[in-house]
Amino acid sequence: MATLHIDRLPRNTTPGEVVRFACKYGKVEGKSFGRVAFLGSSAVLTVPDTQAAKLVAALDGATFRDYPVRVRLTSALPRGDGSGHFERLAELLKLEADAERKEMKRRAALGEAPDGTTITKLVVRGEEIGLGGRFLVTLTRGKSATILPPNRLQPGAPVVLTQTGIPRPASFRGVVSDRHARTITVALDDSDDDRPDDATWRLDLSPDEVSRQRQLAALHRTAAAHSERLAELRDVLLGTRPETLDPRPESEFRAPSPLNENQESAVRFALASQDVAVIHGPPGTGKTTTLVELIRRAVAGGARVLACAPSNAAVDNLLEKLLGVGLLPVRVGHPARVAEALRDRALDSLVEKHPEARQARKYTKEAQALLKRANKWTKEKPVPGERQALRAEARELLAVARRTAQTAVERILAEAWVICGTLTGTDSGTLGQARFDLLVIDEACQSPEPACWIPIVRADKVVLAGDPCQLPPTVLSQEATDGGLAISMMERVMGACGPGISRLLTVQYRMHAAIADFSSHEFYGGELVPHASVAGHLLRDLPGIADVPLTASPVQFIDTAGAGYDEAREADTASRFNPGEAEVVVKCVRQLLAAGLPADDIAVITPYNGQARLIREKLEDTAVEVDSVDGFQGREKEAVVISMVRSNVEGGIGFLADVRRTNVALTRARRKLVVVGDSATLGAHDFYKRMLDYFDAIGAYTSVWDEG
Repeated sequence: MATLHIDRLPRNTTPGEVVRFACKYGKVEGKSFGRVAFLGSSAVLTVPDTQAAKLVAALDGATFRDYPVRVRLTSALPRGDGSGHFERLAELLKLEADAERKEMKRRAALGEAPDGTTITKLVVRGEEIGLGGRFLVTLTRGKSATILPPNRLQPGAPVVLTQTGIPRPASFRGVVSDRHARTITVALDDSDDDRPDDATWRLDLSPDEVSRQRQLAALHRTAAAHSERLAELRDVLLGTRPETLDPRPESEFRAPSPLNENQESAVRFALASQDVAVIHGPPGTGKTTTLVELIRRAVAGGARVLACAPSNAAVDNLLEKLLGVGLLPVRVGHPARVAEALRDRALDSLVEKHPEARQARKYTKEAQALLKRANKWTKEKPVPGERQALRAEARELLAVARRTAQTAVERILAEAWVICGTLTGTDSGTLGQARFDLLVIDEACQSPEPACWIPIVRADKVVLAGDPCQLPPTVLSQEATDGGLAISMMERVMGACGPGISRLLTVQYRMHAAIADFSSHEFYGGELVPHASVAGHLLRDLPGIADVPLTASPVQFIDTAGAGYDEAREADTASRFNPGEAEVVVKCVRQLLAAGLPADDIAVITPYNGQARLIREKLEDTAVEVDSVDGFQGREKEAVVISMVRSNVEGGIGFLADVRRTNVALTRARRKLVVVGDSATLGAHDFYKRMLDYFDAIGAYTSVWDEG
């Protein structure tokens, strides 16, 4: 027998209701089921192995008492693909979960985690209702509200709020909704009226267990799929079934558009694909612009589209561009994770404005008044049964309010031609049993494969877009990395299905030719070419910028070899930093500022957080952005200064050996790229030797001694 988990059930649900629900939607007889057990708002139901896949497909997202439920298999993962591929992915997810839990324990033992994932000594400054009715708690560092320490708890981050100083602390899960120098606000999953006023709290970045459960559920459902569209897509994505194309020629998919011929060809190819298409977009080639045109044209042809990306920032970027071409997508997901300027398109915001939701608020207000009357203490003895009747009436009104609000959600989603959300945020709890003609996954190379299967289970066609030559998915467990969890679906599909399944975008609109050429030849076979509008642009061409040597050339390498600028390690984080190299970087930045370049047009990028912290401190009197490579993918600045950090007699370069990280850093600058590093250390690696030779060949090599 297989085991089904049915989540998000009302707490007073009976076993009979669960069986009747399964019979109704699964179209099977009640005698097929085993016992029903309850755990909180979840029910566990045993079903025959032969019926499991059919039942999950039928029940997941189906309506139980007016609400869509989540249904997932929790028994052994079937080998539906015949290769054990999904079984391996599930095991790698478990390894990653174990590594994240160990990391959380390590951070907790440190108290104030030096890597910025924890803030301690917090007190509650205020509480309010907001963001789609969620409970918001604003916290400060002590009652004096001192400046918060540097941290990585950005808006949208999943967190755990834990009371400190007591043996059995209360703990609440939530999401960071806002952050300022002295305050941080968290939207809690559940409110608690009994939270003590004088408590102190710690806030920790949290592994997203809900997302992991959704990934596992998608793997189970995909592996078990049989004789349905999901099974066909699975086989194409695994390379065991050939991709099919529309029999019409690609020219029939042509339409007036703002795209170049290369981008237009990619759109026509994706439209002609019947199953899966891949769009490979190197830096600056307009990948997202191409996807937006693909979605616009698909909608014009009557298709319903689900547009996803691994991160909220990438989803918001896609949403903003879709709005720019006149589409009105609905953005699903926690509103705290949506950029403030785009929250009008968030599902919660649209529901708040819907007539059904206004009626729901009226019912809720009436229910609260009834509960207040029922709980009011008077000297006179109440009429027998009066309080119970008031409470029963209030409960009925609240049930009506919930049903009415859910109706608003369903109508908004049903009327949307385009829905946007993160990969892990597009599950059945929000979307019910909605299906889509086209699924587009942007930045597909930044996500571990299991997350991609969550939206694929509800799609008829899939387009993957990204660049496997840039940063891979972030995976904490080395064992999971070695097992392949850091290999994205897009990268694997390109290898398994061959070049015919993808199209490469080749014209870039960001970088001066000299900035782009090295990466073009190293990563893209020399096919990446600059558009005429950017091929020769320099800083000195901008208004108000002085014409000096620094602004008159596109690339400069400053060699620190022989200067004694040795790297070091931070005692608390073990992250590397290089004080001497940091001084060179700061000097270069100040020269750019002195030449008239605005601070918000300059970025400093470094592979190491320790170096980023050091340089940030030295430039704190400016608005220049300093960040790690990981924090800068997908972005650009007029001028970028890169600090390579590594300088040692052994020639060790650590994770710089993953040259995709360096490719990201080298391709963020539009008009000026400055790289600071030790040629003696870097040159021991073949890739960096070629990079140094390239800098020398174009006359960009200088020594720190030349800088004075």
